Amino acid sequence: MEAEGTANLLIGDLSPTFRLSQLHLSKIWREFGSAIHWEIAMKQFLHVWNPIRSMLIVPLLRFAIVVCITMTVMILLEKLFVGAISLVVQIFKLKPEKRYKWEPITQDEELGSSVYPMVLVQIPMYNEKEVYKLSIGAACALEWPSDRLIIQVLDDSTDTVCKDMVGQECQRWKSKGVNIMHEVRNNRKGYKAGALKEGLQHDFVEACEYIAIFDADFQPESDFLLRTIPFLMHNPEIALVQTRWRFVNADECLMTRLQEMSLDYHFKIEQEAGSAMFAFFGFNGTAGVWRTKVISDAGGWKDRTTVEDMDLAVRAGLKGWKFVYVGDVQVKSELPSTFKAYRFQQHRWSCGPANLFKKMAVEIIQNEKVSFGKKLHLMYDFFFLGKFVAHTVTFIYYCVVIPLSVFFPEVAIPYWGVVYVPTMITLCKCMGTPSSFHLVVIWVLFENVMSLHRLKAAFTGLFEAERVNEWIVTEKLGDANKTKPVVIDIKEADKSIDSQLTEPCLPKLKKNKSRFWDRWYYSELTVGIFVLFCGYYDIAFSQRGYYLYLIVQSAAFFVVGFGYVGTPTPNS
Repeated sequence: MEAEGTANLLIGDLSPTFRLSQLHLSKIWREFGSAIHWEIAMKQFLHVWNPIRSMLIVPLLRFAIVVCITMTVMILLEKLFVGAISLVVQIFKLKPEKRYKWEPITQDEELGSSVYPMVLVQIPMYNEKEVYKLSIGAACALEWPSDRLIIQVLDDSTDTVCKDMVGQECQRWKSKGVNIMHEVRNNRKGYKAGALKEGLQHDFVEACEYIAIFDADFQPESDFLLRTIPFLMHNPEIALVQTRWRFVNADECLMTRLQEMSLDYHFKIEQEAGSAMFAFFGFNGTAGVWRTKVISDAGGWKDRTTVEDMDLAVRAGLKGWKFVYVGDVQVKSELPSTFKAYRFQQHRWSCGPANLFKKMAVEIIQNEKVSFGKKLHLMYDFFFLGKFVAHTVTFIYYCVVIPLSVFFPEVAIPYWGVVYVPTMITLCKCMGTPSSFHLVVIWVLFENVMSLHRLKAAFTGLFEAERVNEWIVTEKLGDANKTKPVVIDIKEADKSIDSQLTEPCLPKLKKNKSRFWDRWYYSELTVGIFVLFCGYYDIAFSQRGYYLYLIVQSAAFFVVGFGYVGTPTPNS
């Protein structure tokens, strides 16, 4: 029986039984499909859907909008704050030399080279066949007395050919009077942190007052130590001198140009503000000089996360040590120019900080050696805003909440929260690279795409999921070889060393053929389809005007998802 007005699904007389041989799709459709009252089924669906929509989904969406807009305002205030500090530093020329004592190392004929402190240079590397000559050559060309300088090449290479080539290069420089050591481990325990830690186990390290660290693709200028060491010599409270990265392949492709915009903001604005205001920032893992005793005082290198550099910096900061950023000293380096390499790098840079925050939050709160203001900076600005809110709001707000809102006309997003605040944030961040201002729209779209990967990595680190300790070395293509050859002539006593620093090491390999779908990234493609559908729905039904953004953003997801970013490699 059927009561009038009910929304029950009527299927008709289902009494006839069927034998197994009769269960064909055509017979099922004839017997059942034609008997379904589709109109009543739709009424039943709406009867269930409308309460869920009004009582659950719409409130959740409104709540998400409030949270996302609040986070967006928080980010804007933080950008304005650090931008103002950086602007004051620039206007009043408050360079580190003005804030701290700095004097050049003066020559003394009687004391000779003893006026120079002992310095250890560490170069960790792993199968760096494209760039190993560049970093080793640049380190050996540093202007510093040879008897006061020790160079460690910490080689974790698993490629025996590459390992032999690095060893031969070290031996070549050693034969010319450079105090260089090629140190090889029989395992990769702890990855970079493990290599750096083992490098400090030698007795001679005790005589070294300072340690300079360079990744395998970094090429410091010859006066690097002369410009950085005096900060440490004359200011006993300083633990770290961090210098700026300069990218030799920024014009390699559009993706490297966009990376340059993000990293220039990080160095010119964030690092400058952290150094000037709090005397603290995250060590970038390379192109920096540490006071040796600080490393042991802070507990040494630890491999509990994939950001051993940030781990050490936070622990040293909690001990009360100060950091100084010297932006005038720039070290040449290479940006990842393949999207696959860039994804791995961003996973490590997003997963590691989140995992570190989980491990150190209580320690930061309970610390009694630093001021409340510095702890607040660490907890709120450095970790919460920089490592969680930034990734969360970028993806959830711009790639999920705004697209979903087109399906719910009763949910409104204030215009200032969609346009004005995001625009101001973008303008603040793009000031780091004014020459690339014309790329700002593409940069925003690309950053939104990358936020998907960064958010997944942050949650992986926070909840210590499967890839939490994944360490894949960023692939280098030897693009630094494209710079003009620089010949450095070092003369000390009767020794003369000529080094062609940018001589190519190996010929480029031919690209292997691969199936085109092997380079697809399906998570980006899935989000792209979703955003595109929302955009067309906005055109056809809601007509809010969001489709102007949604269709372009979906195109960015498709371009990245189909692998049309970066430069091709033999393995791509």
